[in-house]
Amino acid sequence: MKRFLRTFLSATLAASLLVGCGESGGDKPAESTPTQAPANNDVKPADSGSTDDGGEVDGGGEVDPSVSEGMKVGVSMPTKDLQRWNQDGANMEKELIAAGYEVDLQYAANDVQQQLSQIENMIAGGCDVLVIAAIEGSSLGEALDMAKENEIPVIAYDRLLMNSDAVSYYATFDNYKVGTVQGTYVKEQLDLDNADGPFNIEFTAGDPGDNNAGYFFNGAYDVLKEYIESGKLVVVSGQKTFEEVATPTWATDKAQSRAENIIGSFYANTDIDVWLCSNDSTALGVENALANNYTGKYPIITGQDCDIENTKNMIAGKQSMSVFKDTRTLASQVVKMTGQILSGTTVDVNDTSTYNNGVITVPSFLCEPVFADANNYKEILIDSGYYTEDQLK
Repeated sequence: MKRFLRTFLSATLAASLLVGCGESGGDKPAESTPTQAPANNDVKPADSGSTDDGGEVDGGGEVDPSVSEGMKVGVSMPTKDLQRWNQDGANMEKELIAAGYEVDLQYAANDVQQQLSQIENMIAGGCDVLVIAAIEGSSLGEALDMAKENEIPVIAYDRLLMNSDAVSYYATFDNYKVGTVQGTYVKEQLDLDNADGPFNIEFTAGDPGDNNAGYFFNGAYDVLKEYIESGKLVVVSGQKTFEEVATPTWATDKAQSRAENIIGSFYANTDIDVWLCSNDSTALGVENALANNYTGKYPIITGQDCDIENTKNMIAGKQSMSVFKDTRTLASQVVKMTGQILSGTTVDVNDTSTYNNGVITVPSFLCEPVFADANNYKEILIDSGYYTEDQLK
């Protein structure tokens, strides 16, 4: 039935192409709980492998050739505009090809309709598993319904796919913990439990269409909330809610524009002690705004992803830290999960309660984030082979 529907869909999409077609707060995760993958009678079983307590992947890219032979994996990434998605896509493609899969990797230029069309084409093109990092988690329902009709498992990659029961698994980093790492860094750098204060803080969060953005913000805010409520931390702009501090599409220019408005309105003669940014693209916008409009004491600035430009800024003292999420680890885990799905064996997950997408709670695997700063970036980023020294000059 799956092959018949796919053939029919291919013909339908081919006809349409002739007339023109356009190209994610939570609690601590539960303990590890494996789930059984959907049965696939067309492939032979492979060893399921294992993970350790820290979330590192044990042989994630090793797949029995009898599973990957003739199998095609569609990988949908949101954009090439951010460095991290280029790295994610490249790592995923490399790992999957090494494991013996055919790969259809597409980037959607931050255009939801383009991503929808690309995924539909992946389904028509015979993909056996879909790995999707959504531009907007709630905007791909039509494609997900199509995947379900064709019995194609879907792995949500780093961003949860919302409002659909067609999502088989979710692979990501512990997104709430990303925020707690940032909040804890600020707490420790300011010695909030012992210092008198008060200290001034501003927040810049991520895209409201990305389900993860709320987890990042809530994780950080929950660490700092008691100090805000006691008055030791002061949000001078008054902008404390996610809705007030969110940045559409995580865009650097939008973060910069908002930061310039805040600096001009509230900090002409006042120091900023901390600017907590949820990721590196928004941190870069804040750093640009500070360079253009601010003359006070330079603040602590947080980030996420360890982008090259931001890592250079850390070395230069323009950014304090960035949460490092090794996309090689995540890619390896997704390749491992793909093999487990196709072989019908147990799929490794370590959270079965946190990530509800509005319809179902999606079984998830959460990798562990760490932070890098000027003191440890060589060990974390260079010694691990993630970057070379030349890339950070």
